[in-house]
Amino acid sequence: PLVIAAIQEQNAANAGLTQDDIDALDQAWRAEVGTADTPTIDAVLDTAASDYLRAQVEAGMGKFTEVFVMDALGLNVASATTTSDYWQGDEAKFSETYPNGPDAMHFGEIEKDESTGTYQAQISLTLVDPASGEPIGAVTVGVNAEALF
Repeated sequence: PLVIAAIQEQNAANAGLTQDDIDALDQAWRAEVGTADTPTIDAVLDTAASDYLRAQVEAGMGKFTEVFVMDALGLNVASATTTSDYWQGDEAKFSETYPNGPDAMHFGEIEKDESTGTYQAQISLTLVDPASGEPIGAVTVGVNAEALF
């Protein structure tokens, strides 16, 4: 419920964003990665929903490398770790899930992830409003490929 509420809140707040707005937010995020001053990143990571996601990664005991949740535009809502960018809307993890409905999934190839530094496969799913069944966003879980062997 915490994550669903965070997505719904961000969907309402971001409803009027243009592609130029999204690109500017993504550029700000990318510029902050690896620096000390990270207001754009902190707005996502310093939330109860992100705390919840971090607890889920920790409970996985090394099986998961990352988990992050996206809104209806593909923007990060909550994340266990800092992602390399803010807008996922131009990537398969979003474009092959949320726009394709409640049952859509995407399975990525095993590759070295630049944000986590591990070999992982990303599994992404559409997230739905439990009351209406309508898509509201997406989630991506990074699975530690080395933990599978």
